[in-house]
Amino acid sequence: MANNPQQFNPEEELHEHTVAINRVAKVVKGGRRFSFSALVVVGDGKGSVGVGKGKAGEVPEAIRKGGERAKRSMIVVPIINSTIPHLVVGHFGASKVILRPASAGTGIIAGGTVRAIIESAGIPNILSKVLGSRNPHNVVRATIDGLRRLSTREGFAKRLGRTGDDTATEQPQL
Repeated sequence: MANNPQQFNPEEELHEHTVAINRVAKVVKGGRRFSFSALVVVGDGKGSVGVGKGKAGEVPEAIRKGGERAKRSMIVVPIINSTIPHLVVGHFGASKVILRPASAGTGIIAGGTVRAIIESAGIPNILSKVLGSRNPHNVVRATIDGLRRLSTREGFAKRLGRTGDDTATEQPQL
């Protein structure tokens, strides 16, 4: 959350998207015991998004737990001129997600897993590409990693210990 001055407001209405539901089995003496895991994305549509995984014996309970965990892991994404400030690459495991700024009117060019996160965050124009593993859990974590890496000009200047105006006028040293 340090990359954007605005903070997440927990009282705002949140939108939930269930990205993946998986049935798993534990083999015991009497047979198989089934349980479910759900991957849930939560966002306010104004730049805040979170992801959570819930596990339970029933699907609705797994989705509820995933939603609660997602609300606790919210991050704030900087949105400038209806897109992200710069190109960014997120990694997790064998998954790599490229997020690229897009001009107004482009819309969301993304696959289902990345699209759920981008829509929940409220980014109207973005281009994305998933490389490597297409496992939904890895893609979600890689997308969140990419969104965490985003920085505004002010945030970048602050890390360098300068004001935002200094970075725009300074020429790179060759």
